[in-house]
Amino acid sequence: MKLCKTLKPVFISLLLAGFPPLALADHHEGQMSLEQLTTASHRSEANIVRNEFRHPVETLQFFGLEPDTTIIEILPSRGWYTEIIAPYVRDHGKYYAAHFSPNASASYMPSNLRNFEAKITAEPELYGKITVRHLNPPHEVAIAPPGSADMALTFRNVHNWIMAGQENEFFATFYTALKPGGILGVVEHRAKPGAGMEVMRTSGYVTEAYVIELATAAGFELLEKSEINANANDSTVHPAGVWTLPPEYRLKDTDRAKYSAIGESDRMTLKFVKPL
Repeated sequence: MKLCKTLKPVFISLLLAGFPPLALADHHEGQMSLEQLTTASHRSEANIVRNEFRHPVETLQFFGLEPDTTIIEILPSRGWYTEIIAPYVRDHGKYYAAHFSPNASASYMPSNLRNFEAKITAEPELYGKITVRHLNPPHEVAIAPPGSADMALTFRNVHNWIMAGQENEFFATFYTALKPGGILGVVEHRAKPGAGMEVMRTSGYVTEAYVIELATAAGFELLEKSEINANANDSTVHPAGVWTLPPEYRLKDTDRAKYSAIGESDRMTLKFVKPL
């Protein structure tokens, strides 16, 4: 079931009207496409509707994901992308989840990890043999055997590392885990060019230039940029930072229609390589 861009809004309307997503029962024995996985029955309606803003098929194809990829997903949280990536590489690849540590200082992190583990263990036929590693620099950084992974992907995490003052440690960890020629894919809320560190520490938005600086300092080379996840309607200046916008709506009902019309944040999509 491959949806072209013109049919996507129609599909979402049918979904919200009560039509079921693609059933998984007949596909455990075979390889499902990325398109099928994004709308399959193991995904909630709320997660499927967000495909419109997160463009998972186009994003993963841009990064070069294949069924035989050894991939590390960096801090997958509740597993929005895990629902797509892990089944896709289940039979021929390898999936590492570099998740929060049970020893993390932030109270929400251990519970988030437990919920993720419960999610993937509840459906082993769907997710396959996922390896969960803990990522908590500088204490826990062995997210895969050194030089073993083909790809490491991080979605909307860099701002958190900046807030913690650990952004360099995180990028160094990815460099160690990837093999020469391995790909680092970054999707992040995009600040306007020239935004300062104070903006990046408080708003959730990060400049492309700073992400490229961090990756380059760790040893990566920029291969390509994409505007797959761009949103020209996002001014990036909001009362509660990026969390003003959907899906967070931190201001709750205040100006909700206004922020709903903007949609999710403007995002950079950057592809780096660990040199041979």
